[in-house]
Amino acid sequence: MDIYHVNNGQVAPVPSPIAQAPTQGFLWLDATHDEVAADTGAWREAVERTTGVHIYDPHLTDVTNLSHPSYFDSTQDYAMVVFRKLALDGNGEPETAEDMVRKRKIPPALTRLATRPVSFLLMENALVTVHATNSRTIEAARNRLLEHRNKRDGAHASRPPGSPYELMLRLLNAMVDQYLALRQPLTGQIDRWQRALLNPRNPFNDWSALLDARIELRKLDHLCEGQRDAMQELRDHFVDSIDDSPNSRAKDLMLVRVNDIMEHITRVLNHAQRLEATIESAVQIHFSAMAHRTSEIMRTLTVITALFMPLTLITGIFGMNFIDMPLIKDKAGFWITMGMMAVMVVVLLFFFRRKRYLDDQGRDGER
Repeated sequence: MDIYHVNNGQVAPVPSPIAQAPTQGFLWLDATHDEVAADTGAWREAVERTTGVHIYDPHLTDVTNLSHPSYFDSTQDYAMVVFRKLALDGNGEPETAEDMVRKRKIPPALTRLATRPVSFLLMENALVTVHATNSRTIEAARNRLLEHRNKRDGAHASRPPGSPYELMLRLLNAMVDQYLALRQPLTGQIDRWQRALLNPRNPFNDWSALLDARIELRKLDHLCEGQRDAMQELRDHFVDSIDDSPNSRAKDLMLVRVNDIMEHITRVLNHAQRLEATIESAVQIHFSAMAHRTSEIMRTLTVITALFMPLTLITGIFGMNFIDMPLIKDKAGFWITMGMMAVMVVVLLFFFRRKRYLDDQGRDGER
């Protein structure tokens, strides 16, 4: 477990175990799921010795649960937030063989929707984070904090977080921004599927991938709803717990940050719902186009059948086994019959044209 002390714009690593908790500033205790799962009791004792706060057994179980959804809970001593972030480095939840086979069929933009939980234990003067190994978001935040040790204050220098609340909200904001970055590749993939669905020359056969993509988008929809609910409860906790009089400005800043995170989550949620609706619309248009093409084929076959029905009738009549029939012994009988059949075809075509049975075909031919 790594421990950092943030105080008055200064960030310093603290050796573990810490002898005495600092009276100014706050501590950031960072651990991985593997470290906590290796010995949960020892980890809880180390956190309690450093912060003076005892973590309850249900929350300790939640911290080590890799399948836990986004969640918020609070006690008198601390508040707990579980937030599911994108597993950008591929270290997501354990997958079954069926999941691996299915994800190989999904485009890369959708396979990036694998997630894993990050747990925050928010205390008065400390923030405890538990995440998967090699978390890029946590690593980037740690590096930015450590860079403040070698920077002088300047007009454009960014300041380190002033409280555990602010540090947690910065981390949450970075995690939500990862979802916002997925909007463009997801939209591009859906657009490619739309063009493939409406391409009459190449029949669309990748239905399993399309169904799996819809399932992934539905999972993203549920994921964002859980994240938004957790942030709403966190916002209510800020409103109820932070005193108005001495920290009114700090409270306003925290609420602004929470509202910004919730707005980002809502944007991702709306985008996922739009993509899901786009897939459904594209599938409906695809089957409508197929039905239209089938209708055109059936109409063409009907016209051909209608043209040949009188001709078949004539040939059937002249094929009867009668001795005396008109035009049978006439030298011009064959040509007279063929002329009559041609005239009937022309008359039927003219009739079909007047009835607009061939209008669509005529316009398609002009195009």
